[in-house]
Amino acid sequence: MMSDVVKAVILGIIEGVTEFLPVSSTGHMLVAQRFFGLGEGAFWQSFVILIQLGAILAIVMLYFVKLSRVALGMFTNPDDRRFVIGVLLAFLPAVIVGLVAGKYIKEFLFNPWVVCFTLIAGGAILLWVDQLYLKPTQHDATRYPLLMYLWIGIAQCVAMIPGVSRSGASIVAAMLLGGDKRSAAEFSFFLAIPTMVGAFAYDFYKNRAEMTTDHIGIVAIGFVVSFITAAIVVKTFLTYVTRHGFTFFAWWRVVIGMLGLIALALGK
Repeated sequence: MMSDVVKAVILGIIEGVTEFLPVSSTGHMLVAQRFFGLGEGAFWQSFVILIQLGAILAIVMLYFVKLSRVALGMFTNPDDRRFVIGVLLAFLPAVIVGLVAGKYIKEFLFNPWVVCFTLIAGGAILLWVDQLYLKPTQHDATRYPLLMYLWIGIAQCVAMIPGVSRSGASIVAAMLLGGDKRSAAEFSFFLAIPTMVGAFAYDFYKNRAEMTTDHIGIVAIGFVVSFITAAIVVKTFLTYVTRHGFTFFAWWRVVIGMLGLIALALGK
């Protein structure tokens, strides 16, 4: 039997690697649970959500100077204030859809068949977008038009279907609306902060009574691992997509999805 510490480390690595790549962290977690027996049970379901905060803190650390400038300037600088409003506009659709349909999405769509199909479909969309001859007009994620922020937020709601990818949906939307690859990826990072902090706070409050000292220790291990892994991945990801695009991640999705479907067909 695999120890809880080893499970926490493996899941922390999966979270840190996949959270900000357009490959779906939720999809990979569900695949890991189904085919490798990782993270099964009520505690581990919460664990997966709680360690997302580690990945988010990696973004805060990497963009601390920019985020601090915005936080301090939002009361005096119109551009900084507009960016904060833009992030809130992009965040709002996910809140509404989550409150209205979140329960039904988890009940009916959180299964490995859906994940494998959406991984493949999302990979095909990434390949399509990467081949388009787009002429970016927006090069700074903090200066997008307000309506563009809202449309990105609406697109992000599709990622509530497991396997779609929150970052993938927001990146594709931003690029189709005129953002370049780097700024689209960066805005997906910024949008993740309120989205995932909200999910963390809600899940921690809901399951606070079940958190024993042992549970907190296991969560702390996953938290630290996801933080370190995410910090490394984000820096590498931005440099890579600026030069090479999203083809590698598109095929990654397709391969994982196809392998999953084969395993499911074989009764795994």
